[in-house]
Formats: sequence, structure tokens, C-alpha cells
Amino acid sequence: MGHRLSRSDFHWVYSDEPHTTRRREMLQKYPQIKQLMGHDSRIAAQVIATVLIQLTLAILVQDLPWKYILILAYIISGTLNHSLSISFHEIGHNLAFGNHRPTANRILGFIANLPLCIPSSVTFKKYHIDHHKYQGDDILDPDLPTYFEAWLFQSSIGKIFYIAAQPLLYSVRPLLRVPKPVTFLEVVNLIIQITFDLVFMYFFGRKSFVYLFLGTALGLGLHPISGHFISEHYTFVEGYETYSYYGPFNYLTFNVGYHNEHHDFPNIPGYSLPELKKLAPDYYDNLPCHTSWLKVIFDFITDPKLGPKSRIRRTIRSDALKLNNAIDLKSKSKVNEVLHDVIDNNNNTSLSKEERKLMNAKKHSSKQNGISPSVKLTNGKHSKHE
Repeated sequence: MGHRLSRSDFHWVYSDEPHTTRRREMLQKYPQIKQLMGHDSRIAAQVIATVLIQLTLAILVQDLPWKYILILAYIISGTLNHSLSISFHEIGHNLAFGNHRPTANRILGFIANLPLCIPSSVTFKKYHIDHHKYQGDDILDPDLPTYFEAWLFQSSIGKIFYIAAQPLLYSVRPLLRVPKPVTFLEVVNLIIQITFDLVFMYFFGRKSFVYLFLGTALGLGLHPISGHFISEHYTFVEGYETYSYYGPFNYLTFNVGYHNEHHDFPNIPGYSLPELKKLAPDYYDNLPCHTSWLKVIFDFITDPKLGPKSRIRRTIRSDALKLNNAIDLKSKSKVNEVLHDVIDNNNNTSLSKEERKLMNAKKHSSKQNGISPSVKLTNGKHSKHE
């Protein structure tokens, strides 16, 4: 259990993330995919039902002995609170009520947040969108492990603590990697959550509150559903950076396991992602995937080739923004212009890093989407990447 990670560095690639290119190709080949885009009211129904169940159970356990509180907090509260935390994913993409009703989506986020005891729904949305825009970017993707995490959690025992600490790491990591100013809605989220926590504890006692709080602390840590944290983007198969999970936990987690499908089309609700997979089997059936989040956790802990460094990193977008003085992301029009050029030049993998920087500086707009996959040199060995 003390074996250390055998990787000496992250997987570095010099091409852009694959989902933008695949999205274009799929829409050309399967235009009916557009019919799946939109919102789904079942998201709100599932959220409300889960919140009501959680609060009812929290009230019912207030007179139980502490040992039963701990057991129920892990098994039941952990599962339901993890499900609610994943609902932020759907709500953050405005998939519950649609882009035309942002206030309704935010209110639903506040409601989903209540049993978790820690304000996070608004902050999650603020940073998660950047994960889609800058997937794998060394500077801009808030989902990438920090270099300190990669150094600290290298052994098998360390990786156990790494998974257990996911609630803390997911809260702190974006603030360290890509800090953003606190927004008004985050303050509202904080006030609502603190008020709820105090009122709930006052009327129903510590045990009811602890049942909910530990559901978050334990349920998002070393818990079977936490396999999704690892399964989504950690490199289990060389050359692939996003993985889907097709298993029963998808019923509880808004189909977050359909992760390749989601990154290809983040404006399709989770309920419709299985249909997307059926529409385009040639794009998904041959991709490596997971069928068990428990096995993902076990393999991640025991395999010395897997660890926090098992992530693809790139600098193509942050380099382009730096060269164009847009790295602070304040000027959206300038950022979009720069990134449009980067996307148009996607898969320019025959160029060196310096050549790509010069290309972006001069804003060449030639399209070379047919070039072969990029090649990464690690410890003297070449490995292909998507």
C-alpha cells in the first residue's frame, strides 16, 4: 500500500481538447442531435424530491444513538447529498429551466444546496464553465490537480487520503488555480445557507444537522459515487482524456457518467445523454469507458501508474491568451476572438510550442483539422494522444 506513483510528470500534449472538433463533426453527420438540446423539468422534480427526502430523514434520526447517525450519514445521507451536489452540474448549465430562466435555475440551486450545509451551488457554476472552456489547460482549467496535490498524494496510502479529501480539494482548488472575485449571488447563497443551517439546528438539534453535514463530508469523499471524480478525466488508457461510465449509479446522478457525451454537448440534459449515445454509436461505442466506480477507485489506489498526475495538461489556450494580453479574462470579446483562432488551428500538432506561440501571435487562421494525432515524449517514449 506504500508503493509510490511511477509517473514522473503529467501527460503533456500540444493539441486542443477533442470535444470541440468532435461536436462539429457530429452535428454535421447527425443534425437531429439538436433536437436533444434544451432543458428538462425532470431535473427540478428529482432535486425537490431528494431535498424533501433528505430533510425528512434528518428530522427522523434526531433521537437515534450517535453510532446509527454515523452509519446512516455515510450510507444514505452520503448518497443523497452526493446526488444533490451533482445536480449543481445540471443546474449550472441551465438545464433545469433553460437559458431563458436563469433566476429559476439559481433558486433551484439554492434549494438543492440546503441539505449539503455548505454554500457551493453558485461557486460551482462559476468555475465549472471554465472547465469546459479550458479543459486540461495548465493554468485555466480549475478541475486540474495542483502541483502540490500531485506531489503530496503519490503513494497508495496518499491516494486514499486524496479521494477522502475530494470535498475540500474541490472547494479550495479553483480558488488557488483561477481565483475570481466573489459575486453577489455567492453572497446570497452564503446567507441562505447559513440561515438554514442555524434554523435547522435550532429546531431539530445537532444530530439532525450532523446527519446532513457528514453526508457531504463523507459522501463526497471515500464513497462509491466518488468514483466519478476519478473516472471522468484521469488517464486510464493512454491517449484518451475523457471517459464515460455506464452503470446503475447514473440513475442517482443525473447521468453524469455519460461524460464524453456531456463534454461534447453540455447543452443536452443528462436525461437525454443515453439517447445521444444511441444516435451516434460510431463516436461512443469504441471509446474506453468504465462500468464500475468502485473498480475505478480500487484501480486508482492500487495501480502505481495512476495518481493525481494521471491527467492530460496543455497550454495552447493560456499561451494564446498570454500572447494577446487577455489572460485576465476580463475582455470577453477579446478572449473569444483569441480562442476562436486557437480552435480554428486545432490539431496543429506538427508545430513546436514556440512555433504555435508565433502562429497565435500573428493570428493565422488557416484550418488544419485533418492532421494526425499529437505525439507526446515522456521519459524517452512516444505515446499518441487524441
